[in-house]
Amino acid sequence: MAVIDAQVHAYERNHPGRPWAGLLHGPPEVTADDMVTAMDAVGVDGALLVSPWTMYRFDAGYALEAYASHPGRFALVKPIDPSDAGAPEVIAEWAATPGAVGVRLMIASGFSNPPDEDALDRVIAAAVAHQLPVNVLCWGRLDVMGRLAERRPDAQLIVDHLGLVQPFEPPAPADPFRRLAEVLELARHPGIAIKITGACTLSHQSFPFADVAEPLARIFDAYGIDRCLWGTDWTRATGILTYAQGVESFAANQPLVGGLGPHERSLLMGGSLERIYRWSPTLSRT
Repeated sequence: MAVIDAQVHAYERNHPGRPWAGLLHGPPEVTADDMVTAMDAVGVDGALLVSPWTMYRFDAGYALEAYASHPGRFALVKPIDPSDAGAPEVIAEWAATPGAVGVRLMIASGFSNPPDEDALDRVIAAAVAHQLPVNVLCWGRLDVMGRLAERRPDAQLIVDHLGLVQPFEPPAPADPFRRLAEVLELARHPGIAIKITGACTLSHQSFPFADVAEPLARIFDAYGIDRCLWGTDWTRATGILTYAQGVESFAANQPLVGGLGPHERSLLMGGSLERIYRWSPTLSRT
């Protein structure tokens, strides 16, 4: 199966033609070409390119340009503004856009005010109507994620970044898995999958980040590998580890996947994503 990164970001330098709304930790520019070069160097076939909310809010214009330059390597996820009364129409238009495979909600503590759950439900209903998975950054508000799943059992929801607060620069939180029990509780909802993205940023050790192996194994067991999606959250993690380390820490001989057989690991590294997003890379690495 293909190796597919469940979350990367690409962006151009801040400039008047497309000004940033805020700063995302990482290099001053990571173009689509840069991202493909990094992927090629370590054998990653494709990636979900998530338009970076911090910089561009709800404008996915640069992600669309990136897709146009590498249509076989990227599929696209766009943040949606639930306070926009026209959000269902935005989702309908996005669903008809080449490369679009999902939408994203930013409800995490620190990213938004307490969310209007009725507004979130309307977004999810529109996504369901257009068969789009809904990625949800929900750390600090895992209870909201559970209620959304209760209201919309027909939706494909994806917990971003293990559902846990992750750092933008060292050090890792003192107790990064403090709320792991809440993350595991969400697994009872069959419509929820989870991104194993940015996991290495929670480690207090250097590569291969063995101290996160045990909590990851608990997540794999609770959700089942068919609902777990490996990824790096590049470029947010650049201050903590290299892209190669984010990939190689999940190689077959590493402790983070020590309990998985070859088929399970292939699902984690891309197979589960292919099923959930109904997308596969179509161009070979060069």
